[in-house]
Amino acid sequence: MTNWQDDASRDLMSLGGRLALLTRGEGSWVWDADGSRYLDFLGGIAVNCLGHAHPVFVDAVSTQAATLAHVSNYFASPGQLELAARLKRLAGTGEQGRVFLTNSGAEANEMAIKLARLHGNRSGRTTILVVEGAFHGRTMGTLSLTPKPAYRDPFQPALPGIRTVERSIESLEAAFDDTVAAMIVEPIQGEAGVVELPGGFLTRARQLATDHDALLILDEVQTGSGRTGEWFAFQGAGIVPDAVTLAKSIGAGFPLGALITFGAASELFYPGTHNSTFGGNPLASAVANAVLGHIEDAQLLDNVKARGAAIREAVAALPLVAATSGAGLLIGIRLTAPVAAQVRAAAHDRGLIVNAPTDDVIRIAPAYTIGDAEVTEFLSLFEAALTAVAESVPTASEIHA
Repeated sequence: MTNWQDDASRDLMSLGGRLALLTRGEGSWVWDADGSRYLDFLGGIAVNCLGHAHPVFVDAVSTQAATLAHVSNYFASPGQLELAARLKRLAGTGEQGRVFLTNSGAEANEMAIKLARLHGNRSGRTTILVVEGAFHGRTMGTLSLTPKPAYRDPFQPALPGIRTVERSIESLEAAFDDTVAAMIVEPIQGEAGVVELPGGFLTRARQLATDHDALLILDEVQTGSGRTGEWFAFQGAGIVPDAVTLAKSIGAGFPLGALITFGAASELFYPGTHNSTFGGNPLASAVANAVLGHIEDAQLLDNVKARGAAIREAVAALPLVAATSGAGLLIGIRLTAPVAAQVRAAAHDRGLIVNAPTDDVIRIAPAYTIGDAEVTEFLSLFEAALTAVAESVPTASEIHA
């Protein structure tokens, strides 16, 4: 091992391998300690929406850090108020909407669980519905919403009252009853392999939640802040949730999340039921305002839609590719064989960063700012990686020989 790997093994908890020691970034490129350059098409797992070291991000951090970075939750700051109003406008909550700023997506989802409990406890409802394949975080509460045994089983017992629904409208309809306090669902399941829900699923969930006096809470930690080409994925589905959580792209690399409530759900929390020392501090708020403002002013959502469509069309013709999924610049590339880990490694060796959330899916989530040069380079490097792996994958005739 190199020296940095020795240091990591000695000093960091062993919770997963580290592929390289990255030292700087610019735009869609990053460099490691040895000077090797990589095209970053994972974007810090859907975080770095403006790429690396974007002037808007750098200026927001440096300017705010020189004035006021943190004041605790005993005080408000102008940027915090501006950000709350901005998020309400972008989400379309209307005047009744409310915003709470957190430090991460998991924290926002923890607050969503508490929102569901506050709503359900008024009428004795204790069930929270989640969807098979869901991933909502790694805290104890959010693990309870995440029905993947490898993640959850080491920490059992989970929170009671969580019921898993299959990805079908029939299962959804069967699951809703008068014990349900809320349903928490990702519009697109990123960690499951960029899995899209069946057509009409969210619309039916909205109808059923309304009919049963339950909350519909959308986890838009990956899909929010423009990642799908809409500010929020629920806007593309034509529905209005009772609450939505977000993080990742909202801060473009600065740790930040939020819970946004709509309508009557905005009245459930009251003083003493929740708070956060760091949540929405002046530095985080300044960054988010600058990032979201730039996305809007530069009309980057148009680029997200156009580049995403172009990438999916081009990738479909490459070796080993069976299909694509997702929306905007959250794209899953389903392979014809369970070789995603090999493809990821081959891409890394060629200077391309992607990841493999499942055995047969490659996920990409590049910056909203990518242009022709980045897309062309991505396709070249990705095709080379696929081709190299395809040479080692047996054909159907070889398998049955």
